[in-house]
This record gives sequence, structure tokens and C-alpha cells, in this order.
Amino acid sequence: MTDVLARRSFRGLSTPEAIESVHNELDGLWEDAPFVQDMDQMTFTTAVIEAASNIVQHAEPATALPVELGMEISVQPALLQARVSAFHAKPPFGPMEPVPVEDESESGRGLALIQALVTTVTFERQGATNTWILSRTSQV
Repeated sequence: MTDVLARRSFRGLSTPEAIESVHNELDGLWEDAPFVQDMDQMTFTTAVIEAASNIVQHAEPATALPVELGMEISVQPALLQARVSAFHAKPPFGPMEPVPVEDESESGRGLALIQALVTTVTFERQGATNTWILSRTSQV
């Protein structure tokens, strides 16, 4: 098992205020892991915030329960990883593939940005939870 050098998490209602909480957790993570290079911090933060913002803007409830945003981030030697989840949510609508830059539609652009900023993006759906796993290799 790989050593986790720093970890942060958040779970709350999927509202614009939740994005501020995610930002705060990321700021705290970088305080706990100042050895992560600035470029890795910046690109990974942007990818996580984009994924969280997509949930706040687009996730629809699957039940009477409101959608909740969840985030778990870990820093391991040479790896940054985030699990960004939409709890109590319908499956995402639209393509799960990024759109080409030439495409004028909005759908899929967030995923394209995220994929440009991290090493891998995977998607899981379990019950009424959608989770995007963002991983970025780093020079920790």
C-alpha cells in the first residue's frame, strides 16, 4: 500500500457555497503538502474545481434527497488523486467523452479541460452516486 502524505475531504449539499469549501480544503492540502510543485498544485486544483463545479451546475437528484458533493483528495509519492462524487444523483447526461476543441457545443468541454490537466480520469457509478477519479502523476 502506498503511503498517503496528505489527505483532505469534503461532503455537503451541492451548492455554489460548496465550491468555496472545496477551495478551502485544497488550500489546506497544499499547506500540508508544500513539497508538491506549484505547477502540479495549480493544474490539479483547477481540475478538481472544474469537476466539482460541473456537479454543482449539472447534477440532478435521482430521489427526493438533494444532490450532495463529495471530494476526497490524497497526496502520495508521485501521485495526486481526487475522488469527486455526486451523491443521490442521476447518471450524467450527455457524452462522457471530451468534445473536440472545434466543436462549438458546451457539453463535454469541462471533461476536456479536466483531461488536459490530469494524467487519467475515470468514471464510476454505484447506486445513485457518480464518481470521477482524477489522477495526476507528480514530482513529489
